[in-house]
Amino acid sequence: MSINLIILAAGQGSRMNSDRPKVLHEIAGAPLLVHAMKSGAALEPARTVIVSGVGADAVEAAALAHDPSVLTARQSEQNGTGHAVLCAREAMQGATGDAIVLYGDTPFITPETLAAMQAARTYSDVVVLGFDVHDPTVRYGRLVTTGDALDKIVEFKDATEAERAIPLCNSGVICAEASTLFSLLDDVGNDNASGEYYLTDIVGIARTRGLTASVVKCDEAETLGINTKAELAGAEAQFQTRARAAAQADGVTLIAPETVFFAHDTVIGRDSIVEQNVVFAPGVSIESDVRIRAFSHLEGCHVSRGGIVGPYARLRPGTELAEDARIGNFVEVKNATIAEGAKVNHLSYIGDAELGARTNVGAGTITCNYDGFFKHRTVVGEDAFIGSNTMLVAPVTVGDNALTASGSVITEDVPADALALARGKQTNKAGLAKRLKDKLRAAKAALKKDQ
Repeated sequence: MSINLIILAAGQGSRMNSDRPKVLHEIAGAPLLVHAMKSGAALEPARTVIVSGVGADAVEAAALAHDPSVLTARQSEQNGTGHAVLCAREAMQGATGDAIVLYGDTPFITPETLAAMQAARTYSDVVVLGFDVHDPTVRYGRLVTTGDALDKIVEFKDATEAERAIPLCNSGVICAEASTLFSLLDDVGNDNASGEYYLTDIVGIARTRGLTASVVKCDEAETLGINTKAELAGAEAQFQTRARAAAQADGVTLIAPETVFFAHDTVIGRDSIVEQNVVFAPGVSIESDVRIRAFSHLEGCHVSRGGIVGPYARLRPGTELAEDARIGNFVEVKNATIAEGAKVNHLSYIGDAELGARTNVGAGTITCNYDGFFKHRTVVGEDAFIGSNTMLVAPVTVGDNALTASGSVITEDVPADALALARGKQTNKAGLAKRLKDKLRAAKAALKKDQ
């Protein structure tokens, strides 16, 4: 049976104390909403609908940037979760199969849990995701059951003391056949403490219609909702702990795991080594047998087998390192291809460039790629040697096996096998240094005397 997703992302999140919609706050370099979308995407949904409200334009833009195929709907007034799902009705028109309602501020529900809910639909008309707690004061809705059957969901503010003592709590995630879901919502009222239309009321309505309802349980950590900046920080820590453990289980060596930070999409191959204080921003893939040395920052790049990066290196978006390439300390690379065995070991900036195989770039080299209006490209061939403190003023090409002299400013193409020298001729003025120092020393002494 096909599956559809309805992801609720309409709230402001006032406790975040932010002008940004809550679902756009980030964990591991991706909005909370994107984490929810990624979990649901594992089910290969036929249709995904994002229900936005506060900051709708920004929320929809973030959703579409992650997945251009999603549909959007808007909840103009915040009248509860039931009303929010009803706002998706037009976008869901003609959808067949089941619908799962997810929340844009609940990023950690696993694909396995959602698959279990989908499987439970084979014997139950409505499936609710629940979890156990043992503190009767936590303000979650309670799941009232008889045996394996779910009778109703009671919001905490509407619950009796006896109902609040029930340990089985509601996550808010619900799965039902799509047309059944909307039919049940049509009968939901707002006669409650908040005057809102609760999605959770569909369970009681389903039972009065003779439909069945059941619960699938998960760990409470999966249902973590993010409502404050403190909870956001806690969720980030939780994500990083899981990501580090997963990397180690996949054969990655982390010298000091607690100092390494992953993005939501970081990929690292087995037998790679990551040293202390390394940050992976989004879009990084690392192959096997790579070493990322301490205090490096990587984003939007790919490092092939045998590569060495750092320490104190920065790889920016568009960087591609071929096998056995080396990027050393205080080197920044952006939108550049570094071919097999090439080296940029010290204090250099390589941007909008191509370096050929086995080329060696000396310390202090810069590709001058921006003229204030346009970016230009630098191409260096194979087995070239770029002398220290060379300025490569793009657009420029250095041929195979060519050399540039240290301190050169290269503004014209260098043919293969040629040596390029582009610097002023050195002139030595005998005795001038001593005379100049004596003059300055006397001036300084006179200044001190006047003071």
